[in-house]
Amino acid sequence: MDDIDRRILGHLLRSARASYQEIGSGVGLSAPAVKRRVDRMVSSGQITGFTALVNPAALGWTTEAYVEVYYRDNITPAELRRSLEPIPQVVGVWTIAGEADALVHVMATDMAEIESTVERIRENTRVGRTRSSLVMSRILERPRT
Repeated sequence: MDDIDRRILGHLLRSARASYQEIGSGVGLSAPAVKRRVDRMVSSGQITGFTALVNPAALGWTTEAYVEVYYRDNITPAELRRSLEPIPQVVGVWTIAGEADALVHVMATDMAEIESTVERIRENTRVGRTRSSLVMSRILERPRT
């Protein structure tokens, strides 16, 4: 990936709906040249998809928490995905260094739904315990440029 690819990605992160012509004007390339570079980044896996960012409140998700999950023994990332992906309120999962094995981002309509989601996470017999931190307000979120 060169500097022009990075600049193209910056445009896509700001607006995935930007036309190749708009992006090309910003990076000094023709629309077909931008399309070739985007297609190459998609086929190589550097770009993994295009998506709409939705305000969580529009989905009724006004409450969110980060849940540290501690397993009784080792768990693979594939097992984490298998056990947590079916829970719709789980919007992000990361393996982390430290005492906890995973950090799980949960978004829900209210505290009762947060609680039931955490209980659902704990249904996995390998989960030893969890520790939750509730988000009081979102202050800063940046696109990953």
